[in-house]
Amino acid sequence: ACARSLRSRTSLRRTAPMLRPYRRGVVVGTVLLVLWTLTTLAGPLIVRFGIDQGITPGNAAALNGAVVAYVLVAAVAYVVYRGQIRVVSQVGESFLRDLRLRVFAKLQRLSMPFYDREKAGVVVSRMTSDIDSMAELVQMGFLQFVTNVLLLVFSIVVLVVVSWQLALVCLVALPFVVLASIKFQRDSNEAYLVVRDRIGGTLSNLQESIAGVRVIQAFGRETTETRRFAERNRVLYDAHMRSVKVQAWYLPVIELAGIGTTAAVVGAGGWLVSQGTVTIGTVTFFVLTLSNLFEPVQQLSQLFNTVQSAGAGLQKVFQVLDEPVEVAERPGAVDLPERGDLVVDGVSFAYGDGPPVLHSVDLTIPAGERLALVGPTGAGKSTLAKLCARLYDPVEGQVTFGGVDLRDATARSLRQHIVVVPQEGFLFAGTIRDNVRLGSDGATDADVEEALATIGVLDRFASLPDGLDTEVRERGSRLSAGEKQLVSLARAALADPAVLVLDEATSSLDPGTEALVEGAMDRLMGGRTVIVIAHRLTTAERADRVGVVDAGGLAELGTHDDLVEDEGRYAALFATWSRGVPT
Repeated sequence: ACARSLRSRTSLRRTAPMLRPYRRGVVVGTVLLVLWTLTTLAGPLIVRFGIDQGITPGNAAALNGAVVAYVLVAAVAYVVYRGQIRVVSQVGESFLRDLRLRVFAKLQRLSMPFYDREKAGVVVSRMTSDIDSMAELVQMGFLQFVTNVLLLVFSIVVLVVVSWQLALVCLVALPFVVLASIKFQRDSNEAYLVVRDRIGGTLSNLQESIAGVRVIQAFGRETTETRRFAERNRVLYDAHMRSVKVQAWYLPVIELAGIGTTAAVVGAGGWLVSQGTVTIGTVTFFVLTLSNLFEPVQQLSQLFNTVQSAGAGLQKVFQVLDEPVEVAERPGAVDLPERGDLVVDGVSFAYGDGPPVLHSVDLTIPAGERLALVGPTGAGKSTLAKLCARLYDPVEGQVTFGGVDLRDATARSLRQHIVVVPQEGFLFAGTIRDNVRLGSDGATDADVEEALATIGVLDRFASLPDGLDTEVRERGSRLSAGEKQLVSLARAALADPAVLVLDEATSSLDPGTEALVEGAMDRLMGGRTVIVIAHRLTTAERADRVGVVDAGGLAELGTHDDLVEDEGRYAALFATWSRGVPT
């Protein structure tokens, strides 16, 4: 718990450098906060003056002066309070805007191993609920928090200056308040960190259920999934209730301390007035100022929940910002050559702390060759292809292109020279033109049309009612699976890479669409080095060479005809496939 609290406080301290662009707003806001605190304390002092110098001696002029001064102070307080709300809120919202941008930019840079480890819902919660947990603090909570701290400190100073005797009476309840606050800080910090974790788990479950709703309904699993979500929801409810219980015992302690101290000041003050030590105005001043002493403490205790929640959320956000980019560009990185052989030299790989997926793989792919990778599910062929595109870095060995280790290449040249086309074409909300343009920054409309023409599908999309400006909607739901794959291939054509890595794009298409996509693929592959993960052995037949990946190694390598003649593993796979049995 102490370590968690320390991490939460450290996260809050780390925000200070991020506020540097808003130094002027921070300074102006601080000045306004101090001015408002002084106007708040000036009120009871004016009342004290009015009683002691006006009412008690019957001096009308002094009383009238006190009334005018009180009104003026109230007017100044109104103007200052409005100003501080605007300034502090502007700084806070600007900070949240920049934080969202920083987190999103970091998520775009993080490597595939990060997304292998983290659930999508948990990642989304970093950008949504965790940053939203800071919104309440930024909008009004921070303003109230700082104001109440200043009010509390200034009130103690003024009370001691006006009457140290009554100030000592006020300090009787202080040890109990301090001890209760320390316990509350520790317990609430732990409780809110648990809440943040449970929110991430609930969002992950929700996102998974929505994404898989077709499967759920197809198998009639609605009741089961609702029961699963109810269990997640109950765990989140329990976490929230724990934070409520922490607050429930603390607030009455502060309320009791305030009431008891006020009663003690009235009693002790009456005795001191009878002794001539203090005036009636001084006792009145203490009673009024005590509301400025214990009311801030009570508000701070309530705001502390907001601060703790924001601190816990900020801690989760900083975990993302601190996440290392595992497949990063090295200092002094160089551009890859325009053409070259792709060489896999003694490569071994494992996902995280898991067992080895590949071990000691050696492979040379000459420039312009088409290599098909085949093998049973889980053998490692997709992993080998991803290493060739540097979506991951090998644990041992190296992958080079034109003699340059991919780990020494600039990210820009790496993505220009080696492009991956996944099995399912993913489209973003927008037009067909927008989705093709993702293949190259700064591509013109003419470039997009040329890329579509290169793979022979320009007329197909241009014939749509809105042509290339057709909205594809979320995840490309307006297009068929084949059309989405064609747009994905056009992206690759626009990028014009030297090496193309294909997770066979026709394995899930109907025969009619498959022929269209295969034609587009053949045009795209012309003159390039191609690595294709072959789910259908017709693809392997058309390749220059075939690599059989099995048990984490390259078991066989050669042409289709040679491997069939060798009567090894590939021959067995091909024979099984030829008989119509799925491989």
